[in-house]
Amino acid sequence: MGNYDVKHEVTDKFSLRGRVFHHLREDILSGKYKEGDELKEVAIGEELGVSRTPVREAFRQLELEGLIQIIPNKGAYVTGITEKDVKDIYMIRSLLEGLCARWACEHITDAQMEEMEENIYLSKFHAQKGHLEQLAELDNRFHEILYEACNSKMLEHQLRDFHEYVLRVRKKTLANVNRGPKSNEEHELLMEAIKAKDADKAEKLANMHMINAYENMVKNGLHEAYQDN
Repeated sequence: MGNYDVKHEVTDKFSLRGRVFHHLREDILSGKYKEGDELKEVAIGEELGVSRTPVREAFRQLELEGLIQIIPNKGAYVTGITEKDVKDIYMIRSLLEGLCARWACEHITDAQMEEMEENIYLSKFHAQKGHLEQLAELDNRFHEILYEACNSKMLEHQLRDFHEYVLRVRKKTLANVNRGPKSNEEHELLMEAIKAKDADKAEKLANMHMINAYENMVKNGLHEAYQDN
């Protein structure tokens, strides 16, 4: 069953519909398309070198994700991710990441723990050097390791989707020189709790890490980031 799921996911990503969907989702999340922009089937089909059918199928999936609205006899319009959506995502993520950390206490492998420790070490190094881009990449990777360590493909899939949705806003706020090192300190405490297999503490720390990340975004211009777009 597991092999089928992996194969299905890979096939989907590289199918025509899958390619169009991932391309358009990235363009919406990156801000290339603004809220209210109309997505035209023919123009997108020509740009991506596909017929209208996979574009129409991708539109349906984007509508299910709440990224566009299809109005009959009018067209498809971008709704994107709103400021309220970001807040909702972070509140939901705070609970799911807590559960993820709890399960990671049971299932994390030696290799995953080793990579997590190395991630913390490298993050400290780059924080001292002021390498903000590397710090942001390592921050992303820390969460990926955590998701992999929970040993639940369902939870991992959900968290990866949420993580991707807010990546554009996170890039703007993680570049804040104060949050990077603080975020890394929180990662280190979380890693130590997982290493000690203290599930209650790990869950609480992961939960608070997301709340802190959201509060930092609000402090450092979440509203302005959405005004720009």
